Amino acid sequence: MDEVLLLTHRIPYPPDKGDKIRSWHLLRFLNARFRVHLACFVDDPRDLEYRDFLRSQCASAAFVEIKPFWAKAKSVPALLTSDPQSFFFYRHQKMQNIVANLRSKNLAAEFAFSSTMTPYIERQIGDRNRIVDFCDADSEKWLQYAERARFPLSWLYRREGKTLAAAENQVANWADHSFAVSKDEADIFNNRSAVNRKVDWYTNGVDLDYFDLSQFPADEEKRCEIAFVGAMDYQANIEGILGFVDAVWPKIRAENSGARFNIIGSNPTKEITGLNHHDGITVTGRVPDIRPWLASASVMIAPLRVARGIQNKVLEAMAAGKAIVASPEAMTGINANANAAKIAHSPQEMANAINFLLDDDTKKNEMGAAARSFVEAHFSWDSAFNRLENALNELGVYSSSSA
Repeated sequence: MDEVLLLTHRIPYPPDKGDKIRSWHLLRFLNARFRVHLACFVDDPRDLEYRDFLRSQCASAAFVEIKPFWAKAKSVPALLTSDPQSFFFYRHQKMQNIVANLRSKNLAAEFAFSSTMTPYIERQIGDRNRIVDFCDADSEKWLQYAERARFPLSWLYRREGKTLAAAENQVANWADHSFAVSKDEADIFNNRSAVNRKVDWYTNGVDLDYFDLSQFPADEEKRCEIAFVGAMDYQANIEGILGFVDAVWPKIRAENSGARFNIIGSNPTKEITGLNHHDGITVTGRVPDIRPWLASASVMIAPLRVARGIQNKVLEAMAAGKAIVASPEAMTGINANANAAKIAHSPQEMANAINFLLDDDTKKNEMGAAARSFVEAHFSWDSAFNRLENALNELGVYSSSSA
């Protein structure tokens, strides 16, 4: 069996946040076809316990622990260059040594997951294919942040957006094949005049068996009227939840005085933990299994103001058969019909939709069932990877017909 290299900017297990879900399923896809050598960063010490599991899944697996605070400090010198700070954040001599050793092997291809890992494979070796999964056009996220921030953060975010866009363009041009998470994200790259090699796409999926909640009865201790799931140290999630608590939650409580709101996700910041036990809000922090919390929630929300690609939190809520009320940004790339999800364009519209669902169990259950049916029809991982497999066939890296 041929060997390949997979580089990820975050350990791909456990699949408990958006990028890790995608990279974990990418690893599984590659493992079914190749002997995979994995090299990844670990930015949460709690994830180190999964090293042996990943070693059991791969031909080899190497892990480089980074501390986000010091990595951010190390990225400051990027301001004196034309490079994005994101690239400096993930520049690490130990990783460089690991990758150099792995690249000396007779590999069929090299895969870089996220633009930040591409510098490690930029130098081409012979005619070996280099395949990049951008996931999102991250540069656009920073430009969106810049529009919402005040100086000097607005300047820093805008600089990062511009320098990262230039770097993304260069990667798209030297990669033998590259992907984004949706057609909309791919179009961002392909509409840039500086990109002369087309960026392809394959969507995310959702584990439908895993999110079948029939085995998880509602738990009274976890029960709530509204829930949000997401990493709570991620800026877009923080902004979305703070905005919801400020502009929407009081309107919910005005009509449902006993309503409870669970904010479920790892590493909550001080701003988020400050909401705990205030006006019916519970901040859980990291939980070992999200499913009992989903089973105990009436309505899920995704009130994001900034969102790139496809939101796994939305797909998982829908797969769990939950009614969901979301911002247009959070629903980008999913294209759910009105029966399967409610898109709210303003705080008042979001409050009205949530209150309506809380008052109408029949409508809420119908929307949850429609949501489950929608993801069953459109977001399986098997169908998602068809585009990647076709690309590998065209490159001559792997042939499903001869496997």
